[in-house]
Amino acid sequence: MRFIGCMFLFLLCAATPDAKAQSFGAFSADAKNGVIRLDGDIDAGSALDFRRALKAAPEAELLVLNSGGGLVAMALLIADDVHSKKLSTIIPRGSNCYSACSLIFLAGHERQADGELGVHQISNDTGNLISAQNSISDILDVLNRFNTPIEVLTIMFKTPPKDMYVFSSEDIARIGINRRRGDVQQESSLTNNATDTTEQVSRMSMRETASLPSIERDSRVIKGLSAIEGYARRSNRLAVYQGLDFFGADIGTARVSDASSCALECFKLAGQCKAFTYNTDERIVRGPNCFLKEQRGARDGNVVAISGELLRANDQEPRVFSIGVIDPNKGVYEQVDLPGGDLSSRPHAHSKTAQQCRLACAANIQCIAFTYVKSRADCWLKGSVGTPRFMDGAISGLKTYQSFEPTVRRQR
Repeated sequence: MRFIGCMFLFLLCAATPDAKAQSFGAFSADAKNGVIRLDGDIDAGSALDFRRALKAAPEAELLVLNSGGGLVAMALLIADDVHSKKLSTIIPRGSNCYSACSLIFLAGHERQADGELGVHQISNDTGNLISAQNSISDILDVLNRFNTPIEVLTIMFKTPPKDMYVFSSEDIARIGINRRRGDVQQESSLTNNATDTTEQVSRMSMRETASLPSIERDSRVIKGLSAIEGYARRSNRLAVYQGLDFFGADIGTARVSDASSCALECFKLAGQCKAFTYNTDERIVRGPNCFLKEQRGARDGNVVAISGELLRANDQEPRVFSIGVIDPNKGVYEQVDLPGGDLSSRPHAHSKTAQQCRLACAANIQCIAFTYVKSRADCWLKGSVGTPRFMDGAISGLKTYQSFEPTVRRQR
């Protein structure tokens, strides 16, 4: 299993564009995808590092945040650049943006907090009251320009420096912290309606000349996916499972040499393929052994299977799970009948093959076994089993419960 994990780590790094991101302090710039990331504290060099990242990715539209905070003065400079460049900001699920980082997040043209957003008062270890007042004034000035909800400011200035108020998902929805494309357009519309005709004409003249590039950029975002939507749909993790079969939802097949090659075939489909299953059975010398899927589909155990699922930024982190499985290589028996214990007085209506019968039992929480009779194409799902007996043309299977732990490889 360790070898498999290493293979997929190599594959994910090789197959994803972020592997070529340039680093500048705590920032990294992925010019190809138009994404800049902050991973780490905001220090004295962060504002300059951010501008270097902007230079490396001049078409960047999204700033991904994961920071415990740092120097407020540097965060305000970065936030000002984010606002002027109309970058969107996102805190991915599993990440956090605390303290000074929140100032950067709130500067986003669009913003989305899937991870933790935390705020508190600024700390003033020097005891210099004038300096503290100036810092508060700067924060208020900047956050007002970002159209920050007033309740965010209230919570920020009421929370002691040694505490941290982390907004719940309910807080975020109620206060309106997240801001998406429609919200930005609505704010723009309200602003326009609040001005007189002369100012509107003046702005139109400016847009027709000096501001043309930014209008083209906004139009591109509105017509297609926004920066946040594009990021949310992009796969950034690969969860691999040994001995698990993703059944159904196939969009393509291939004959490949190993599981890594199967995963690569999935990557090549540019977003259409969300999962795959590779059959390691060396006895299969012809036909496909790599099955590409538009979604994960049904799950069942299979000792010769290796399956993988591409996870997006807003997908939850995969965890160990247990399911009832009927492994076709270990839990299915030919010429065996399991008498009695039928869940119904009639055979299962939608299972006309042994495979369909096995999967129907695996998906039914009450079913612990099945017997399929070939001559009549009858599938009997069972809640209990009697003594096994010989029966020509019968196929039976017993369910066992098995745990599956994902090996997760992240995009770097």
